Amino acid sequence: MSERLRLVVDPIACDGRGLCAELLAELVTLDDWGYPIVARGDVPAELLGAAREAVRLCPKLALRLEPATSDVSAPHLHLTGVTWVRAQDAAIPIHGSNQSREPRKGSTP
Repeated sequence: MSERLRLVVDPIACDGRGLCAELLAELVTLDDWGYPIVARGDVPAELLGAAREAVRLCPKLALRLEPATSDVSAPHLHLTGVTWVRAQDAAIPIHGSNQSREPRKGSTP
């Protein structure tokens, strides 16, 4: 059985040069600002070599291959390497809701 891997990009490290999309257009597209959008799911076996090459050549080391997980029912959404928790699964603090509406000392209204 072959190794199941998925392509992940670190959005903090990435500076949107777009080399990954040039090298691996089958799995990577660019958004309006030039940052990669990686296809969800496992990297097909026939593209693993190209994916490894794209990871190796990423100038910012923002692209990586990770073992694919088989749990598709997890309450997380994966978007370019960032794990986001759905709102119904987490308590989201709303900052500033308990603050006074009066201006701070020294500030102008």
